[in-house]
Amino acid sequence: MATTSINGASFSHDEKTILFNSNETGIFNAYSIPVEGGKPLALTKSTTDSTYAISYFPADNRFLFTRDKGGDELNHLYVRETDGSEKDLTPGEKLKASFFGWSDDDSAFYVLSNERDPKFPDLYRYSVKDYSRTMLYRNDSGMSVSRISRDEKWIALDKPNTTSDSDIYLYNLATKETRHITPHKEAASHDTATFDPESKKLYFTSDAGGEFSSIRTYDLATGQVAEHEKAKWDMVGTSFSRNGRFRTSVVNEDGSTVLRVVEGKDEKPVTLPKVAGGAMSSAVFSRSGKLMAFYVNGDRSPNNLFVYDLATRKVKQLTQSLSKDIDPNDLVEAEVVRFKSFDGTVVPSIYYKPKGASASNKVPAVVFVHGGPGGQTRRGYSAMMQYLANNGYAVLGINNRGSSGYGKTFFTADDRKHGREPLWDCVEAKTYLASLGYIDPVRIGIVGGSYGGYMTLAAMAFRPEAFKAGVDIFGVSNWIRTLESIPPYWEAQRKALYQEIGDPVKDREFLMATSPLFHAAEIRKPLMVIQGKNDPRVIKPESDEIVEAVKKNNVPVDYVVFDDEGHGFRKKKNEATANAKMVEFLDKYLKNSTEGKQMGQQ
Repeated sequence: MATTSINGASFSHDEKTILFNSNETGIFNAYSIPVEGGKPLALTKSTTDSTYAISYFPADNRFLFTRDKGGDELNHLYVRETDGSEKDLTPGEKLKASFFGWSDDDSAFYVLSNERDPKFPDLYRYSVKDYSRTMLYRNDSGMSVSRISRDEKWIALDKPNTTSDSDIYLYNLATKETRHITPHKEAASHDTATFDPESKKLYFTSDAGGEFSSIRTYDLATGQVAEHEKAKWDMVGTSFSRNGRFRTSVVNEDGSTVLRVVEGKDEKPVTLPKVAGGAMSSAVFSRSGKLMAFYVNGDRSPNNLFVYDLATRKVKQLTQSLSKDIDPNDLVEAEVVRFKSFDGTVVPSIYYKPKGASASNKVPAVVFVHGGPGGQTRRGYSAMMQYLANNGYAVLGINNRGSSGYGKTFFTADDRKHGREPLWDCVEAKTYLASLGYIDPVRIGIVGGSYGGYMTLAAMAFRPEAFKAGVDIFGVSNWIRTLESIPPYWEAQRKALYQEIGDPVKDREFLMATSPLFHAAEIRKPLMVIQGKNDPRVIKPESDEIVEAVKKNNVPVDYVVFDDEGHGFRKKKNEATANAKMVEFLDKYLKNSTEGKQMGQQ
């Protein structure tokens, strides 16, 4: 846990410093660092709420940042003036605002805010000079505002139909007309990526006609659609540098990020620098296009910020995120593994084998389930995974059916099956782990966050014989309540979630059958529940009630609540506390299980 998490990158107008975020003090704040190297300078000094820098202003050292209160996700957009003072650009109660980009002439920036209608954010244009604003687009469409063209004539709107089917519409700001650009018959996902610098084409991702998403273009004048770039895996998205010289695209390749950069109209591939310790995960260009900031992340190395001079091809590492007290050789290199589930479905996973595990020294294991539904456990540094492995646990980060990144057939294989087939994949993972020869089959637990927390509770309730212990982190126990309490700003996605999981009115009986809370009497194994008091997605009663219900079974239940967290951890101290308590719980009820020890000796 002794690492510094960093993210984000924005070059200053003179291209001498880079703006980024760091939780070096235990909570995220905005920092700057010289491109020549040096010590990071803290620009904000919040001690209560995480602060995330977004971008320097185009012509001075002001910058925009965002902040919520205690993890409630009601972010406001702020500016930090050159004198160090801060100003809330989106004041008000119970609103959510976000930065949406700079105008092409640098005289303004765009902001989305749901102050008028909590369900659908409107698009505003703010003056760089005095922050006065005008509404550019009143969002009565019920769709998500995705991108605005540089000539300020077009707005792209994304419409989710289901979690695996979506459409794109184009709104003409001059004529007020809306155009549907992705008509299709078979289920297909279409997501806006970016407009080109000349405002002639819209780039988007689509899996229409295939299993994986490729990058496609829509010609704004002719309406012609063409496939522009593809890979053997999902293409996640694409973007242009500010000067239009470079285009960057990202491939989700078997749980790893692969970055591609091309240059010029003929899109000549740019030779990217080779850096030890991991893979490039993102890249940002300076306004002149002379410099590129990028992050490198590996299984044994958290995010580090680098800068690359494209003319001299010189690379400089600007940060060192891993504590000097930690030897990377003591950490575990993850590997991609696959196993066949109960029906022959191949399930990909990210696996961490603890050092010292052998046939004569069998170790306990945990199946870790990601969030979502539709998330993905990926390669890269995970403090939790490394902490578990360092404490002697094998960790299988399962990508059960329904996970993204492995084709749309696999992605949709969990629709309306939550608590059943995806859960059975997790149970089948036990067979795979036991087959390795150095894992004690009796000492296998299950851990998960958010949707993965639901899967943990589902395993404990619906397959109570399967796992020795479970840890639920911010997990759903009652689908009916969670689906009824979806935050208003999720309105565009609400129907899609109902389609995949169930409608709390029409499918009430089905949701009761798949909600662990109504089957808590079946939970007979030790359970730990971790919850953020301010969680707007999985509200605290979800955890309160499952804890109360399981305690009636005379089952050991550890309940840990963080008063200053929401859905996930923003404060390093809380995350370290939660992980330490989790390992303490697993050591007591899994690793040191008398039954497991006896089996391991046989």
